[in-house]
Amino acid sequence: MAIEVGREICGDLALAESREWLATNGLGGYASGTIAQVLTRSYHGLLVAALQPPVRRTLLLAKLDETVCYNNTSYPLFTNRSTRGQIEGHGYRQIQSFRLEGTVPVWTFACGDALIEKRVWMQQRQNTTYIRYTILRSSGPLQLSLQAIANYRPHNTIQDNEDLEMTVESVSDGVKISANSESVPFYLFSSGAEFRRESQWMFGYDLSMERYRGDRDRDRHYHACTLEATLEFGESLTVVATTQANANLDGALGLRDRDRYEKRLLQRWRSTPYLTTHSTPDWIQQLILAANQFIVCRPLSNGVRGKTVIAGYPWFTDWGRDTTISLSGLTIATGQFDIGKRILQTFARYVDRGMLPNVFPNDGETPAYNTVDATLWYFEAISQYYKATRDRAFVAELFPILAEIIDWHCRGTRYQIHRDPEDGLLFAGEEGTQLTWMDAKYKGWTVTPRQGKPVEVNALWYNALRIMAEFARKLGKADESYVRLANEAARGFQRFWNSELNGCYDVLDTAKGSDRAVRPNQIFAVSLSHSPLTLTQQQGVVDTCSRELLTSYGLRSLSPKDPQYIGRYGGDLAHRDGAYHQGTTWGWLLGSFAIAHFKAYHRPAIALSFLSPMADCLMTHGMGSISEIFDGDAPFTPRGCIAQAWSVAETLRAWQTISSHL
Repeated sequence: MAIEVGREICGDLALAESREWLATNGLGGYASGTIAQVLTRSYHGLLVAALQPPVRRTLLLAKLDETVCYNNTSYPLFTNRSTRGQIEGHGYRQIQSFRLEGTVPVWTFACGDALIEKRVWMQQRQNTTYIRYTILRSSGPLQLSLQAIANYRPHNTIQDNEDLEMTVESVSDGVKISANSESVPFYLFSSGAEFRRESQWMFGYDLSMERYRGDRDRDRHYHACTLEATLEFGESLTVVATTQANANLDGALGLRDRDRYEKRLLQRWRSTPYLTTHSTPDWIQQLILAANQFIVCRPLSNGVRGKTVIAGYPWFTDWGRDTTISLSGLTIATGQFDIGKRILQTFARYVDRGMLPNVFPNDGETPAYNTVDATLWYFEAISQYYKATRDRAFVAELFPILAEIIDWHCRGTRYQIHRDPEDGLLFAGEEGTQLTWMDAKYKGWTVTPRQGKPVEVNALWYNALRIMAEFARKLGKADESYVRLANEAARGFQRFWNSELNGCYDVLDTAKGSDRAVRPNQIFAVSLSHSPLTLTQQQGVVDTCSRELLTSYGLRSLSPKDPQYIGRYGGDLAHRDGAYHQGTTWGWLLGSFAIAHFKAYHRPAIALSFLSPMADCLMTHGMGSISEIFDGDAPFTPRGCIAQAWSVAETLRAWQTISSHL
């Protein structure tokens, strides 16, 4: 699948700035922006470095404003929007095309009869971004002037430190830029350009997406220096933005390294026989590369280098729930079994009182264990890893931890999470807490508290018990206790069945009784490895979700028939959180729905067809990836993060699972 657009998109500012690109470095750092090169978010920049991987993400280089002088004519290639609403530069008019080569964004600018190509990529495991310009066509020399627009602030804020004094020092082949004596300096290098220090704050950058989200929308940046070079046909200029004083300055070599890295990812996937078929579509191959963007390093104690998952770009970090849900799709479905194992090992270190953290700790911080489902998804992730690898030794290594988790859930742990001996189901929740994936909370307002016995939590509980029984048998251990607990949970699970709805209650035993709201959480009672429902009930769940929740890009979080339904996602944080799980479509749920449909009806071609619209997502919002959420109302406009781990992962996992039965 060619991820490419021409002037029909690039030349229309509204369309060009609605499509964004992403480059990552495996540390949590990234580069991101719009096709039009206009800044619309506080998160946009050419170098957002993870100064404490995978967190402390800091904007260092916002952009390079390029101007080309060719045949006595000046061509601005940049575009800026001022807070007065004026468009400056209009460089989007020069963009002939934009495409992705792997995950590398590539622009082609037409200036008279000259063609200039621009590429952006990051060095793996370094806070280093390469920006490379190549003259593809010209009839004479071309002068390139680049204004380096820098900053030093957290990526999720605007620059309002009026006392910040940036300094620019000349170094070999570039400049060193520092915010203060305590800051991490960064460098701009180019062996083929002349540097002129500027040192000037520039005010009035308008951030339209921040305004849409109800956040602060006026930023300022620092014009650190100007780079100038003269290039002839066939020549290239590489600019390196980096925190490494000894970074590689060879752009051609850096690009070859990136290309080889991505080819190895695809080769690993292709060389795993059961993962590929002769009919694998190109868009699935693109998602293999997109999946790797979320896998990052997380240093552990004693110098051990762990692995974790960034939940979504640009603003999420690594969350326990998102990682355990995404692991199978990001690592097993891509053939990166070793990475999957390291992530599982990383998480095992943080099990406490039978729970995995929802938010990982940074240095000196205490983990936050405010999740009831992340730990149960961990069992499913291990099961999927074992099915792919038959790594019995690893299961044996984790078995005591898993047994401890089951024990804690039976006798009770944080947030009243405990097994009810009356029906064998899990109860979870306290006043003011939000423990499930529907966890939006705003200033004390828990939008969907779901205190009681949530349907997906108990589907996961039953699934975990069946997995433990299987693991016990494979390891030659007694399985009777797990079988008994699973059987009791299965009997108790029938309490969820509502024949009138032809589906499941969403939560049992709430303060107001059983919650009849039609939500997508019941789909997991069908899609997980082990289902507590009869086949007829599974078909009922699939039919109900199809009728009331299914959209082209996922499942709505609430039926449109419900009076609490909100079909559009946007506005300030209060409005966004209010809509987040009250009708917004979630892309990650489409994978589970497709698998559930296949399990209920055994029609792989039909089940697979539900995933096909996701190919269109790769051309919008986050180019080459899949968005976090979509409006519940047509046309299901993409919202939220431009690239979301579980949206990509669950699409890949479902495609692999179902296509193997064609």
